[in-house]
Amino acid sequence: MMCTAKKCGIRFQPPAIILIYENEMKGKSRQRIMPVRNFSKFSDCSRAAEQLKNNPRHKDYLEQVSLRQIEKLFSFLRGYLWGQSLAETMEQIQRETTLDPEEDLNKLDDKELAKRKSIMDELFEKNQKKKDDPNFVYDIEVEFPQDEQLQSCGWDTESADEF
Repeated sequence: MMCTAKKCGIRFQPPAIILIYENEMKGKSRQRIMPVRNFSKFSDCSRAAEQLKNNPRHKDYLEQVSLRQIEKLFSFLRGYLWGQSLAETMEQIQRETTLDPEEDLNKLDDKELAKRKSIMDELFEKNQKKKDDPNFVYDIEVEFPQDEQLQSCGWDTESADEF
């Protein structure tokens, strides 16, 4: 089945993920409601998102929706179940999905490190210029201003004499 995802959202009562998609064969916009079952305020959002995305009934529809977006929707649902306001939940999600350049990634456990790397990959893909982009330039040469005098290092001058 060929469908193009247009919008994806969440309904709190009863909990469900709602997908608005366009059927390419018929050219009609349709809505698919995917109920969220067995999800509590203690559930893991990333695991629930993976289970929903890999569910055979919904797999074809959610193919174009990123796992990160589904995970974010589950985070909104978990915040609702904890009794947080929408603004509080959005602020918490914003803190979790932004990178701190001063953070030492060597001190993180494997799960948190993988999460940070996926955020970096997503940011890279978003900012990457591709050949199809209108502002794409193939060969860019940039002259960087040099305010200070360059200092030579001792290790590179000595090794040149040995060869």
